[in-house]
Amino acid sequence: MNILVCGGAGYIGSHMVRWLRARDVDVTALDNLSTGHRAAVGDCRLIEADLLDPTALDRAFASDRFDTVMHFCACSLVGESVLKPLDYYQNNVVGTLNLLQAMGRHGVARLVFSSTAAVFGNPVTERIDESHPKAPINPYGASKLMVERILQDAAAASGLRSVTLRYFNAAGASPDGAIGEAHDPETHLIPNVIAAVRAGGNAPLRIFGDDWPTPDGTCVRDYVHVDDLAQAHWQALTYMDRHPGAHAFNLGNGCGFSVKEVVQAVERVSGQVVPFEVAPRRAGDPAVLVAASDRARAELGWRPAYTQLDDIIATAWCWHCDPGFGPREA
Repeated sequence: MNILVCGGAGYIGSHMVRWLRARDVDVTALDNLSTGHRAAVGDCRLIEADLLDPTALDRAFASDRFDTVMHFCACSLVGESVLKPLDYYQNNVVGTLNLLQAMGRHGVARLVFSSTAAVFGNPVTERIDESHPKAPINPYGASKLMVERILQDAAAASGLRSVTLRYFNAAGASPDGAIGEAHDPETHLIPNVIAAVRAGGNAPLRIFGDDWPTPDGTCVRDYVHVDDLAQAHWQALTYMDRHPGAHAFNLGNGCGFSVKEVVQAVERVSGQVVPFEVAPRRAGDPAVLVAASDRARAELGWRPAYTQLDDIIATAWCWHCDPGFGPREA
């Protein structure tokens, strides 16, 4: 097995690279390093290239014979997508089209695609399964949904096999502390809560709205550990062997936690108080997003190892408190 991991120097992609290499799979990472970190891939082969450059993609595919592509490349900030929608459609949709066309030219017909709960928009049921209506309320979610449709059409037209994995909120870090979440700027909740603790009150956490229609007025999300996401990608490889066509699965723990509950969990793990202030709501945010992942459990055999919020946060806390915290670049 020889796998090309696009976005392999990013947060989830780098954990995927480590997961595959631990299982003696031949792996090549491809990344433009706009948000990823070269050091995060360790000694894995890294091709520096951009999905918006078809010539660079052809060179990458000509350099080796890949069986499967895992596609993590994307602009992924909800608020930014509202302000810069054309950038998101260019990067997420056009970039994926370029990747699929390059795969076609080089005879690679298997793809695992990183999608998002943002394709659903505002939920109409308590827990969101794969049949839930898809009505994204921001360009980020819309761009991912467009790619999902493209994969369905490509399966019908050319026999491309694909598995789409819709993450809810990826969180945590490698249990050995080797890699973790290092965005600049950081927009994800858990690392920002941890940063507020470590700043000692000098940079309080900003909570975007406390008047949402939720029990404590703050947004509710479903958090899933990054290594559990890697496990699902690994199981998707076997699934594609048995199932032609385009398939999609929701990945989450099935439990929702509000922003204030995450704050309380970080306080339990750290033993410190989290300073925070309330800011206005962000455009494009739904109030609640909680997954129903029954299909992934039944068909992929997915069994998350991290089912407790405190355990997920503990891995992130260890990563951020390590003296070498960061992308580990020289």
